[in-house]
Amino acid sequence: MNERMLFMTLREKLGQLIMFGFPGLTPGPEALRLIEEYKAGNIVLFAHNLESAAQTARLCEELRRRVQDATGVPPILSIDQEGGVVARLTADAVSFPSAMAIAATGDVENARKAALYTGRELAALGMNCNLAPVMDVNTNAQNPVIGVRAYGSEPGPASDFALACIRGHVEAGILPVAKHFPGHGDTSVDSHLGLPRVEKSLDELMDCELVPYRRAIAQGVPAIMAAHILFPALEKENLPASMSPAILQGLLREKLGFTGLIVSDCLEMGAIQDHYGTPEGFVAALKAGLDLACISHTPALALRALDLAYEAVMDGSLPMARVDEAVAHVLAAKQRFAGAAASWEEVGCALHRKAARHIMEQAMTRLDENGVLPPVDEHAFFVGCPAYRATFASSAPDDGNTFAQTLAGRFGAAFQVTPVQPAEADIQAVLQATRPGQTVVAGTYNAHLNRGQLALVNALCEAGRKVIAVALRNPYDLPALSEKAWKLAAFEYTPLSFDAVEQVLRGADAPGSLNGL
Repeated sequence: MNERMLFMTLREKLGQLIMFGFPGLTPGPEALRLIEEYKAGNIVLFAHNLESAAQTARLCEELRRRVQDATGVPPILSIDQEGGVVARLTADAVSFPSAMAIAATGDVENARKAALYTGRELAALGMNCNLAPVMDVNTNAQNPVIGVRAYGSEPGPASDFALACIRGHVEAGILPVAKHFPGHGDTSVDSHLGLPRVEKSLDELMDCELVPYRRAIAQGVPAIMAAHILFPALEKENLPASMSPAILQGLLREKLGFTGLIVSDCLEMGAIQDHYGTPEGFVAALKAGLDLACISHTPALALRALDLAYEAVMDGSLPMARVDEAVAHVLAAKQRFAGAAASWEEVGCALHRKAARHIMEQAMTRLDENGVLPPVDEHAFFVGCPAYRATFASSAPDDGNTFAQTLAGRFGAAFQVTPVQPAEADIQAVLQATRPGQTVVAGTYNAHLNRGQLALVNALCEAGRKVIAVALRNPYDLPALSEKAWKLAAFEYTPLSFDAVEQVLRGADAPGSLNGL
């Protein structure tokens, strides 16, 4: 496929270096202009583009045909289908549990199997790239954006599961993109909203954040995503990793020996758009050593970015040799992965659904030493907040699917839905609705970041309620709760986790385990 480069115009070459997204279920005029006039060769899809598996397959086929006709090269069609809290596919396909939930099973094979089955469904739908796995080592419990998306807080075990995930994708014929290099696990700022900064030396990074990448590179990982994070010890200029020659070329290429495809996180994220500008960031990232840049939502910004890149090549500030190097990396990835295919019968199939249920059930983790759970029946009381979009990386929650109401309905019990940040009046209302000795099942959702939820659970414990606390996202909620509570980590606010929680409340085991908690 690299012979194709000999006949490409500059516009065609630059088009290979962008992966764009668009609003709606079909590409609009600007998206079509990107493909037909600007020769944009790669597309990322989100939940807002998808309404059913059948529509997803039709859309992917249309996009593939349009790009192939316009450029002569098949597209990379990608999606963020990490599983758990980041799952874009529709309900008639199968979404697997989050990375941390899979790691809680203690079985590395579950990571490979989840990736393989996810990859088979993506291939059947017409995609050939998954922007996964998350390689971050989540060492900061206050991290607002990673959390359960990571396999854990220790580099060795996290690497084991991440490498198995990579193997599963490759086995399915899907291009995996390991993210977020050099590491987003020790940040307290969400790069969708701001510009994080990690004050670690290279030696410290080599001992923790870079361990999964070093092992993945040795295993032959085909693509790595660069993060929008400042690492002052690595890059002296005020440039994030995604725009840093010292990090992309000096560290990733030269020191770590990576020869595959370097992809950017979305350049519309606040870390770039607010500090550097999305089109300007596109050009700077290409100069620094990036191969494929994501502009995930706004076609007008992608058009402007390609114009700026064209001008930069023409005035000599973006060397043609750098463009050719990047195009060669993109075409090499396409040559290996663009033809991903699988049977339509695999989408949403019984085998995949059974595997997802089994993993979720094995992930359920007790984090208390209080013995047998108190009885849960029609006399119990359920309480908790709705899910909310904790980060723009998350998939938008189903507002009608609240934990408290859903589980109460299954047991014929009473419930109360609270705000994400319960105030004192909300706490008093729950206390008045319950009685001493009553079993109260309290769902939490990032309570360590929304401390009114902690206050609610602890108040119930102190008032003599038998509280079963269920962490429906980050398990870091649970150590902050009263020792009187029974504590269950469920990792995500999804129908899949609700089913597994119900089974535990009815007496099933919670066999999972977490390192570091």
